[in-house]
Amino acid sequence: MSLVETDWLEKNIGSVKIIDCSWHMPQTQRNGLEEYKKQHIPNSLFFDLDANSKQKIDLPHMLVNQIEWEEIVSKMGIKNDDKIVIYDNSDVISSCRCWFNFIYFGHNPKLVHVLNGGLKKWIKENKEVTNDVTKITRSNYKSFEKKEFVKKKEQIDLNIKEQNFKVIDARSKERFEGKVPEPRKGLRSGSIKNSFCIPFNLCLSEDKTFKNKKDLKLIFETCLKNINEKNIVFSCGSGVTACVLALAYSLINDKYHPCIYDGSWAEYGLV
Repeated sequence: MSLVETDWLEKNIGSVKIIDCSWHMPQTQRNGLEEYKKQHIPNSLFFDLDANSKQKIDLPHMLVNQIEWEEIVSKMGIKNDDKIVIYDNSDVISSCRCWFNFIYFGHNPKLVHVLNGGLKKWIKENKEVTNDVTKITRSNYKSFEKKEFVKKKEQIDLNIKEQNFKVIDARSKERFEGKVPEPRKGLRSGSIKNSFCIPFNLCLSEDKTFKNKKDLKLIFETCLKNINEKNIVFSCGSGVTACVLALAYSLINDKYHPCIYDGSWAEYGLV
């Protein structure tokens, strides 16, 4: 159960830890933290995707190390046995990246969920929002890395020859095919050799909820002969929307463990 519905969260709001992981593309000039301060789901904590990624590096949204992750989560007051619901108010469904991070660092996948439809659906249904500051009691969170859930550039390069896994890119067709320039400076246009493209928004309905399993299967069958395949690695521009595809695929393949190329095109496309 990687997704929970708004009605479920409303009924269980006091028994879960709620995280707002709203992140916006730089060109939108929106600020997730400032929006959170104005309104958020009651009891929710803000997860700053930029600040909680690896610092002093040119690549965006790279995973921090284990010690840094334990400090981040402990400061949020989250415990190892907490059930977590993550949401966002973003067009790129950034909550999925936070979902992936928790799973990568060993939180029980059965306890980590994304709110289907996010804050937009919550507000549309006239459910309660607040600007109250959520009180936090520091925890002592412990983690372990599931390093098999992330691929590095060397592994991507080697795979072009050996083809041990399939790489699926979540960017738009135009970016994947090199027909438009990349939004980030210093990157060439194009894609990883032998990779496939499923734009992440194909997995979403107009209201930003995930499509049903039948529709998702049809979408992934455009790249995969068998939707039970496990050796799938997702990539994108900067490691955010790759996680949207990873979650969508896990909805139709319950044996799949999410795996992404963390550097994504921000690394592979460097000029």
